Amino acid sequence: MPNKLAHFAIEADDVDRARQFYESVFGWRFSPWGPPGFYLIEGAGVNGALQQRREPAPDGRKGFECTFAVDDLDAAIARIEVAGGRIIGGRHAIPTIGELCQWADTEGNEALIMQYAPDRLKQMNLR
Repeated sequence: MPNKLAHFAIEADDVDRARQFYESVFGWRFSPWGPPGFYLIEGAGVNGALQQRREPAPDGRKGFECTFAVDDLDAAIARIEVAGGRIIGGRHAIPTIGELCQWADTEGNEALIMQYAPDRLKQMNLR
């Protein structure tokens, strides 16, 4: 049996600022849970947390690549920028898969947003 992603965490230097960013961009809600500065993410579709960064952020990109499915790539890009995030490079297409864009949140964490092709949404159980 394959292993499944059970949990992800977003680390932040300023948890309140990051919480406001993710509420504005993705419409997520957060519930305090556990130690101070630790919140469960509600509405992300997978178990996740927003938490105080434990050590200074490393230089350069490290860790896993994380992609968020969005219905409208242009609208998501605009929400990221309005909320204080930044777009890294521009949008680009992956034939038969969809269009994506890399971005960074207010804490410097990098991820991707993807507007998947309709048949891929079904195949990936995203619709």
